[in-house]
This record gives sequence, structure tokens and C-alpha cells, in this order.
Amino acid sequence: MAEFTPEDGGHSPGEEEEATGHHLSDAQRECLERCLHALKNAKNDSHTLAALFLITRLCPANQLDKDTLNRIFEAVGLNLPTRLLLTAVRENKGTGLPTHELLSLGTALLAALSTDPEMATNPQLLATVPILLSIVKNGTVSRQEGAFQTQDQEGLTALDLDCEDQSAGNENAESNAELLEKGETHVPEGPHGTAEDGTQCKDSASQESPTSSKFDHAMAVDCYQILGAVCESPTGPDQLLSRGAVPALCQAVLKNQTLSQDKGLELLGCVLLEKTKDKAWSKHSAELMSLFVKLCKDFCQATYQNRLDMCAQLVKFLPPEGATDSAEVKEAVGPVWAVLRTMLQARMTPAQIGSVLVLSACLLDLCGWELVGPPKICCLLVNRACVEVRMALEEPPGNELSPELEHRVTACYRIMEAALEQACSAAESHSTASPQHSVASLSVQQTRQVLGVLAEAFSAQIYHLQQVDPSRYGDPFIFATFRSLCSWLAEETSCLKEEVTQLLPFLVGYARSHMLQGDGPEQKLAEWMTELSLTEGIGEWSGREALRYLLPALSHLSADDEPRKVLLTLETPALLVDFLSQSWDSLKGSSKVALVTAASMETACCALLNFTVTEPERVRKDRCFRALESILSDALPVLVHKPCFLVLAAHYCTLGLMIKRLKTAPPGSVEASQRRFFSTALRFLRGALDSSSAPGPMVVSRTWGERWDEAAELWRLSLQALGGCVRAQPWITILIREEGWLKNILSKLVQCSALPDPETQAALEEALCAIAEQCPECRGEIRDMMKSDEGALRCMGALMKYVGTK
Repeated sequence: MAEFTPEDGGHSPGEEEEATGHHLSDAQRECLERCLHALKNAKNDSHTLAALFLITRLCPANQLDKDTLNRIFEAVGLNLPTRLLLTAVRENKGTGLPTHELLSLGTALLAALSTDPEMATNPQLLATVPILLSIVKNGTVSRQEGAFQTQDQEGLTALDLDCEDQSAGNENAESNAELLEKGETHVPEGPHGTAEDGTQCKDSASQESPTSSKFDHAMAVDCYQILGAVCESPTGPDQLLSRGAVPALCQAVLKNQTLSQDKGLELLGCVLLEKTKDKAWSKHSAELMSLFVKLCKDFCQATYQNRLDMCAQLVKFLPPEGATDSAEVKEAVGPVWAVLRTMLQARMTPAQIGSVLVLSACLLDLCGWELVGPPKICCLLVNRACVEVRMALEEPPGNELSPELEHRVTACYRIMEAALEQACSAAESHSTASPQHSVASLSVQQTRQVLGVLAEAFSAQIYHLQQVDPSRYGDPFIFATFRSLCSWLAEETSCLKEEVTQLLPFLVGYARSHMLQGDGPEQKLAEWMTELSLTEGIGEWSGREALRYLLPALSHLSADDEPRKVLLTLETPALLVDFLSQSWDSLKGSSKVALVTAASMETACCALLNFTVTEPERVRKDRCFRALESILSDALPVLVHKPCFLVLAAHYCTLGLMIKRLKTAPPGSVEASQRRFFSTALRFLRGALDSSSAPGPMVVSRTWGERWDEAAELWRLSLQALGGCVRAQPWITILIREEGWLKNILSKLVQCSALPDPETQAALEEALCAIAEQCPECRGEIRDMMKSDEGALRCMGALMKYVGTK
């Protein structure tokens, strides 16, 4: 049956004739038709097998076209090969065939049938997967594997076991059916054997030991062909995972079974795709960790050329973060880095250095810089990655990168991003003379060198993106390049200021394009994001991810005059408002992505705040800011009651007050939404200070204290903006009195001896001066409270002078 292999049976007649120089004669065709007729009308397994053997003798598979092969497959079906395997599993002595021959024949037939994609997903074929896994794991079937899965029992029970004239007769078929109906589909001991003279020995089967069944190369090829065909289906990895493929294949590799180091590892790598990798590690972490440790040792002990070939293999078996004990992972990875250090210092071809850089990037993701080695090695790794990026991206326009090169460059991006974080950390440590340097402990000179080569590589990214046509916006590699550049812009916008400013139309246009298109036409990009875990913490692809990565850069660029002018021409404020609107809807609907979404919204508020402060006329006229006011008014009353969103609430409060200070008092009655916003803002702001420590200094409240480092400046800016709102819209002073805000603040100031810090005192004093200026009643209340000679209120000299008590 070995003729029926996918390599032999996958060509059309014309291709076969060209490849082999042979074709079927008329006599062969006539005989073939007779055999096919006999095969189709076979009354029992003996007739089926006889027709098959005759076909293989008269017409080798490499001379059969695909249509003829399909006719053979349809005639044979899955019943016979599945029954052969089940008979071998049951140790049926009445068949007259030893276990090995049953297995060999059954797997050969299944391998041929599995070349048809529809057959590879058939429940009956899937039901044989545990048997096949037992074979590749043990070299035979073993009862120790236990019962099959419930879904496999169902598939096996569907077999047509009522086959006339089987070698052992109907009695065996009936016992098979009874066994399956009871669900007793575990694998028994004692495979069959043959006599020394080669004749079949029906009764000697029970005396053969399990290990004596020969697991030959042909059977291994067939088993892996079937399992590989299953894996290639859309749900294949999940199907194999649920049927115990991971522990079985791990054991096969660890026991060095036939083809396990080649086919077994390849198949296991396909099962461990990103969609199933986390699930596999969560269910079988011990087995996968043992295999990973072995592969690390094999990598370190291999020859130089073999190591280059093993780099890509090792990447597939790296554990996901948090899947197992980090100390055990580091112990296994440490020697690998020692080998990679030597390889990085050697001369290599582009393809060779590419595999080393990809593995290095993955190890950095897994363990960070701690195990990389001394600073000079870290610098060498970064330099190698940056050179690869420049060589790939500085090509003339129109030159397309191959998928392999894109994969290599994307790995280099990850090295660059990790290096950027470390270099910035080292630079900050050097500037502050802090003893806590980065993990790599880069010197001042090394830090400058790293930042220098990074700038050149990011400049190459800018050059490449300048050539991108909108038709390529859905290309995952373009997204990877965009994302990597955004990581640089989040830290540094002045180094390449002119180039970045020129690229702004692309950056904003790219982000806007994805916002508008959502997840409909971008399935490829969404799948790529999921595979690389780039949507971790943000849920499914929504279209906002591109802008989310760009937001930190927009926060910096909107504070600079020249880039800000370009951003205004690109209607960037409107894009940010749309982002806040969509993100707010997402935030209300999902708790899983709340913190990441809130952080992005805070950054968007920073950029909008820059526009609000520097472009007052634009704020007054642009309709997007009116829409923004509505969003802030709706969201703030909800956020103030959720302590985990305190910083976002502070951003909303500050941004809303900064916008409203630019508006004049509305004619007639004030809108309910306006009153609600100011009322909420006043209650929110007064909750920051706590006077319970009186008569000592006032302190920051417990709720605000946990986030005071992030929220303090926003609180102060909100108070300054509140003063501006009071001057622009004096009616607010009525609300200030009605809400009890003024009375509450004055009481705290009288009770406590001082405010937490001078900046807090200055901001509060500015707000009180504005209130006193616009409201005589408020001014009188302040004057009355100041008559006391105690408390922090007496420390506000400007306020005392203004209300006439000094």
C-alpha cells in the first residue's frame, strides 16, 4: 500500500506524464476500470484488498491521475482502514494478521485517504488520531494510553463493522461493535506476531511483547502524513490538542522515536501556533518544559551549522510569559545566550544572521536583557539589528521585501524597541546620577552609541513609510513598521523633528484609515495582531490600535509649534475626539480592557489639552470641541464614582474646564448638562484634600493619594481653569455656593495649619481670588473666615489683600 502517498498521488495526468515519461496503455486502462468496478462492488474486506493489490501491481500510483485516485479513495472509504487499526488495538486473534501488519496496512490506507482535505476532517478519521499518537509515541499501540476521548468513541462507533467474510468472520465484527458500544476503546496489551518462517501465526499473537512490534520508517511516514493532514485543516491544531497530541509528541521526541526529531517536532510546532500555544502550555506545561529544556541542550551541543538551522525551531517551543517557572526558563535559556553571543560575533550571511536575530528577539521578549551578557554584547546585538533594518528599508522605492525578510526585520524591530527602553532608562540614570542603571548597565558612551544607531534605523523606517501607498495600509509589515516608529516617537521627537513633521500626513492618515475601516476589511491585519499577541490587554482588533500607538507621539508633537500646525491641517483634534468617543463606548462595555483603554484615553486628553491651551480660537470655532464637551459631560459623572479611573476622571475634568473657560456665559438659562458638569467637577476636586489631620498640615485624601503623582498636576490645572471659568461665566459662583464647595474649602483651610505643598496652595489661592472677584457674597464669606488668626487661610497673602483683610 505504500504506493498511495501524497507525493505520488497529487498530480494531474499531464504533469505525471511530463514528470515520469510514462502513461497508461489502453490495456492498463481497461484493466484499471475492471479493478475499479471490482473495488466499488466488493462484498467484503478480502475482495477490497485483492482489488487494491491488483491496482498497485498493474498501475503504480505515480501513473494515476487525481480523478482516478479519488475514485479509488471513494471506493475504499474510511471504514476499512479504521477497522484495521481498531482490530490491531483490540488484539483480535481471529484475523490471522499480526498487529504490525494490521497497523501498517491501516495507516497506509489512511495516509492515502488523508490527501483529500475533506477526508482529513472526517470524524471517522479524527477518531483514529489517539491510536496514531500512541503509535508514534510508543512505536506500537499500548494499553497504558487509556480510553479515547468521547468524541472519538462516537466516531469509531459509526464504523460499519458488519462486514461479511472477514478473516475471523462476523463474530469478530460483533465483538468489535459490542466493545465500542460500551465505550471500552482503551488499548489492550499484547500485540500480535508472526512465525519464524514468516507465516502468520494466529495463536502466537498473545505471546509477543509490546516492544517487539517493529515501528518501521514507512509506518512512521504514514502516521505523520495523517496527523499532518489533520493539522492543516482550519481547526486542526485544536483537534490534535484535544486528542492528546502535545504530550504524545513530546514523549516521542524525548524517546527519540522514528522520525520524531524531524516530523514529530515539525508537527508539534504547527500545533503550538499562537492561537493554541497558551492553551497547550496551560494544559501540558510539564511535558513542554521538558521538551524545551532538551531542545536548549541540543542547541548548545550542536555544530555551528546545525545551530543556525535550529534557531527557527527553538523559537516555536519558547514558553509564553508566565506559563512556567521563570527560574527554570532562565536556567534553560542562559546557556543558549552564551552560544548566541559567540554567533553574534562571527561572520554570517544575511540569512544566517536573520535566524539568530529572530531567536534573540524572542528570548528578549521572554527574559529581558538580564541574560544577554555584558554591555558590549548588548551594543553588538542592537547594532546588528539596526544594520539589518537599514539594509532592508533603505532600498529604492518600488523594491518589495520578501516575506522572509519582513519576518527578520520585524524581529529586529523588537530588539530596537527593547534597546530603546533600556537606553532611555540608562540615560535618565546618568542624568540624575542615580545608582540604579538599566539591566545592561550601559555606560554614558555606550548609551549614546545605542541611541545613535537607533536613530539611524528609525530614520530608515521613516524613509520606508514615506513610500507606502494607501493600498498597503492593511499590510501587517507596514503596521509593524508604524508601531515600531511610534515607540521611538513616544520617547524622542526632537532628534528627527524635520523628518517626523514631514511624515505626519502619513502617520495621521494611516491611523484615521484604520479608525474608519474598523475590523471589516482588515481581517489579515487583525489575525496578525492576535498571533503576535499585540492585542493583549486591549481585546479584539477594533481599528483604534494604530492611533493608540501614535498617541504618545501626538502628545509631544501637539506641544511644538511647527508640528502642531501640520496636525491642525490634518484635522487631528477631530480624530482624537472620535477616538475618545469610541473608547468610551468600549470602556463602558468591557471590564477586561478597561485599564489599557483608560490609559490611551488619558494620553488622547493630553494631546487635546495641548491644542486647547495653544489654539483658543480653534477651540471656540471647531465643532469637534463642542462634541468633546458633550462627551466629557456625559462621562465625568460616571468616572468620579470609580476610584480605579481617578486619573482619567482628572483628565476629563481638567480638559472640560479648560475648554469652558474659553466660552462666554450663555444667554438665558444654563443647560442642564452644563450645570451637571460643573457640579460634578466641584465635588470631584474638593475630594482631593483631607483636613482630618487638623490642626496639623492638610494632607491629600486616601483616594487621591494612591495616584497623586499622576493626578496632582491635573488637580492644580483644574483649579486654575475653574478660576478662568468663573471669570468667563460668573453664574458659576452661584453653583459654587449652592454645592457648598466654597464653605467646604474654607473650613479645611481654617482647621489646618498648611497645605500639602506650595504648588497646591498657589493653585487653590488663584481659584479663590477669581471667585472673590466675581461674587461679592463669596468675597464676604472669605473675609469672615479670614478674621480668625489661625489656619492655612491666613497664609494666602494675595487672597487676604484682595478681600481687604490686609
